[in-house]
Parts: sequence; structure tokens; C-alpha cells
Amino acid sequence: MYRETLHFDTPGKGMHEITHDIGAVVERSGVADGVCHVFVRHTSASLVISENADPSARRDLENFFERIAPENDPNYTHTAEGPDDMPSHIRMALTRTSETILVHDTRPVLGTWQGLFLFEHRRRPHRRTVDVLVQG
Repeated sequence: MYRETLHFDTPGKGMHEITHDIGAVVERSGVADGVCHVFVRHTSASLVISENADPSARRDLENFFERIAPENDPNYTHTAEGPDDMPSHIRMALTRTSETILVHDTRPVLGTWQGLFLFEHRRRPHRRTVDVLVQG
């Protein structure tokens, strides 16, 4: 078993690919075959496995979340940190805070077009903490 904590500085809203960072942790772990658990410690950011070849797929997903959890909705009561506060929590709740990825030959097993993304839901930059546990 191997555990490592990573920190990512996000520039603001959007999907930021962390596939290579997670792959480097798996490689450092020395685990040849097993699983990699990835967890983000925040309520306004999430993890998403999505297409990483065509950036338009990422933009479409980001735009979809803008439509289903818009800022400035008059029905929100939780607005202490601004108009992106409650929408960021809704977006996190609709995605995931953890992912489990198989490991084979000391590499995460992902499909040809799959990548792991840290999905930042807040407008301003944040420092995000991601825990990675590799077991094999």
C-alpha cells in the first residue's frame, strides 16, 4: 500500500487534467497490479473521468453544468461566499469526490480517450488537495 497527497493550484472554473500526476504516483508506488483510489478533499471541486483527446468535449461538459446549476438563482439561500457558492456545491454533488482506477504494469488502466480531471467549480483560483492511495 502506498499513499501520497498532491496539491493543485487551479486558475478557476473548469476541468484540469491530472492524469499524468496520478500516473506518476502509481509509478512511484511500485504497485504492479491493484487499484488506485483518488479523493479530492473539497465540497466545491470534484473528480471526473472524461474524454481527454478533444477539448470541445470538456467545454461541452463545463457548459452543461453552467446550465443545470447556474449562478444567481434566486432560490439559493447558501450564498455566503458569493454567487458561485451554492452552484459549486451542486456541481460537486452531481459528480464525484473520488474515483477508483485499476492498476496494471505500474500504470493506471484508462481507455484510449479517457483522462482524470480535477473539476474546479469556483470562479477564483484555489489550491486543491487530492489524496491518492495505491493498493496491490
